[in-house]
Amino acid sequence: MVRVGTRPFPEPMRGFLSGVALVAVLTAGLIPFRGDLTRAGPALALVLPVVLAGLVGGRWPAIAIAVLAAVVFNFAFIPPYWTLQIDVGDDVLALIVFIVVGLTVGTIVAREAERRTAAEQRADELARLHQENLELSVERERLAEEANRLAVFEQVDEQRAALLRSVSHDLRTPLAAIRAVTSELRAGAAYDDAARDELLDIVGDEAERLDRIVANMLNLSRIEAGALKPDRQPVSVDELVEACVRRLRRLLVKVRLQIDLPAGLPLIDVDYSQLDQVLTNLLENAVRHSPERSTVRVDARVRGEFVEIAVSDEGPGLLPFERHRVLTPFRPGGNSANGAGLKVCTAIIEAHGGTISVDTAASGGARFAFTVPVSLG
Repeated sequence: MVRVGTRPFPEPMRGFLSGVALVAVLTAGLIPFRGDLTRAGPALALVLPVVLAGLVGGRWPAIAIAVLAAVVFNFAFIPPYWTLQIDVGDDVLALIVFIVVGLTVGTIVAREAERRTAAEQRADELARLHQENLELSVERERLAEEANRLAVFEQVDEQRAALLRSVSHDLRTPLAAIRAVTSELRAGAAYDDAARDELLDIVGDEAERLDRIVANMLNLSRIEAGALKPDRQPVSVDELVEACVRRLRRLLVKVRLQIDLPAGLPLIDVDYSQLDQVLTNLLENAVRHSPERSTVRVDARVRGEFVEIAVSDEGPGLLPFERHRVLTPFRPGGNSANGAGLKVCTAIIEAHGGTISVDTAASGGARFAFTVPVSLG
């Protein structure tokens, strides 16, 4: 589109006017020399407006200018001048040839111009579609990121809700036991020394359980913040297990504990307090799921540059589809307290460069096993 003044002219009109203008200019320029020129000179010159009209305006403007150029050629360059009469046969032939050549050239040029224009339009359309596709891709990526972000937020909300349920349920039980015992003692009821010691042991056991729950919650927050860093040192597996069992002795009276640690186990390169918490969580989990007087087993063995420590029980065990997700915290339908403790175990072992897994024990219960590196010092 071009503008003359304020009115737009479509391409065909522009081509036609361009051709008319060039016909006028060439005619005015050649008339003074027509006596010295052959018929071929003006004929070839007047083909140029046809080409111009075809390039600019297309086929029909080219045909129109070809007809106009033929009329001008006859009128201005074939005697008798300024009339449309033709006296000589050669002039008739020249005019016919000019008309055929003009129409042919105009048609060919216009066709090529139309093809070029169509190709440019297709290229522009492809570029536009490509740009739109890029914009759509960017929008899809943005929406996907937004969806992922929302999914993460939903998962975080679910875990927070599960954590609140965990705190509500798991803190209520030991607190209720402590409250009941203190109420009995405060009521002034007469108890012999053995009964009083048993009640105080209950308070101590439940207080230790509260301490373990709080420790798991605190470590869970450190894990989420990426601040759980092991302070490694050479540790004896025998001493670690013995200390943990001694501290949990009142909890472990409900089961028969079997410890199978082969002689000559190498020292392990671990954070003592963190590994103690792992064993504590696994032993407490085993006792919670074991029948009264059943066996809970702790064993260890060397696996290359690692030591594998396992805790097995004789509880109901795990179904095959549960084994791959039991270490996931706060799983739907699962025990959220266990999920928190096992999440802490998983994070601690992974921070030490080891692995943790769960399988079915030979007794039919669950067997939790983890590996930690051997100390090279």
